[in-house]
Amino acid sequence: MAEEKKLVESITARDVDFAQWYTDVVKKAELTGYTSVKGFMVFKPAGYAIWENIRNELDRRFKATGVENVYLPLFIPESLLDKEKDHVEGFAPEVAWVTEGGLNPLPERMCVRPTSETLFCDLYKKDIQSYRDLPKVYNQWCSVVRWEKTTRPFLRSREFLWQEGHTAHATFEEAQERTIMMLNVYADFCEEVLAIPVLRGQKTDKEKFAGAEETYTIESLMHDGKALQSGTSHNFGDGFARAFGIQFTDKDNSLKYVYQTSWGFTTRMIGAIIMVHGDDSGLVLPPKIAPTQCVVIPIRQKAEGVMEKAEALTESLKKAGILVKLDATDRSPGWKFSDQEMRGFPMRIELGPKDIERGECVLVRRDTREKVQVKIEEAAEKSLEMLERIQKDMYDRALAFREAHTYEAHDYDEFKKLADEKPGFIKACWCGDEACEDKIKADTTATSRCIPFNGGEAPEGAVCVCCGKPAKKLVYWGKAY
Repeated sequence: MAEEKKLVESITARDVDFAQWYTDVVKKAELTGYTSVKGFMVFKPAGYAIWENIRNELDRRFKATGVENVYLPLFIPESLLDKEKDHVEGFAPEVAWVTEGGLNPLPERMCVRPTSETLFCDLYKKDIQSYRDLPKVYNQWCSVVRWEKTTRPFLRSREFLWQEGHTAHATFEEAQERTIMMLNVYADFCEEVLAIPVLRGQKTDKEKFAGAEETYTIESLMHDGKALQSGTSHNFGDGFARAFGIQFTDKDNSLKYVYQTSWGFTTRMIGAIIMVHGDDSGLVLPPKIAPTQCVVIPIRQKAEGVMEKAEALTESLKKAGILVKLDATDRSPGWKFSDQEMRGFPMRIELGPKDIERGECVLVRRDTREKVQVKIEEAAEKSLEMLERIQKDMYDRALAFREAHTYEAHDYDEFKKLADEKPGFIKACWCGDEACEDKIKADTTATSRCIPFNGGEAPEGAVCVCCGKPAKKLVYWGKAY
């Protein structure tokens, strides 16, 4: 019993110290481990399995829109990176450089990729000659390195896993269509699979990606009231194409520059899952992303017939398509319950001698801890129904939380008071002047998160929350990771 109690007490309560709670969950659920290289982390099996599920489902959705996967080099020559000035300036503080190959100095510094726009441009310059070569709709799954000053597992590390899509099109309109399409792929995935509601919108010029004409984003709200940029999609226009000389002969025999897009989704979304759904007992995984959806826990497993029934039940769940495992270790049932809850498996099934006598077993939800007794022969069907309810309820709770923590500010005093006292999103009108954006950030540390697709135009007669001049846009603001 002391060991079981220690297992739960080792996680700091969320409302006592959210940052420590997050670290405790990552550590105790064995998602990552620290390494001897500062700022770099190990993905342990439990953490990497979540990323595999994210990757596999996103990859399926990408390919349904015509995306093809490629893989480009890890290193970028400095001369290639320097071809796009704005892009280089945006990443310069975070770039890691390689200066030696074996025992010899390199003739040119090599950047360890922080992102791969320049490499894709180099590829497209060689592969695109005619309108018949377009569009190119490529994606790569890889890791990137950005030398962050402060790191935190999943949310910000010096190397992280992601996908980066890079496309080339004959017209601006085609590029814009792809840009919005991929943002909606991300948004639908977050809501349907991760059970995380997101805001869809456009970044301000100040917050857009270096080298992009327009950046679009999905923003989610964590339990501590901070925002997390959860996926971005960028329309580059023809800026990169002009810098790299990517031209094609169009149908009218004229020479034109291509229009490009880029879009990315990273392992920081594992951090989002933790911070949106976790509780004081640990991780809570949405069923559609959980590597293990159900744990069968035998009670008094040495009693006659218990393990046989537990094994048969496990097999019936597998046949129904449920990702299930049988916990046949020699730990006590109480320890197993705590372990299952800490690791976030969506449900468990308890099965003991008395249950077997009644021909029943007990289904327990991880998110609400609701217990339901069902007939053993109905366990698979009822488990599928429970997993479906858990998925929906987790999304509904997260949406209700976001709505309850979204506020409106009509003047600057109200804005500053909300930013200071009410963690969450703040809806406020803005004049479009970057000076006001800078002042808001300096005074409150809140930044513009997005101009929403729906309702992003300022109402008639509205004024900027900061300066009082006529407003152009309604913006969601918030403190962010």
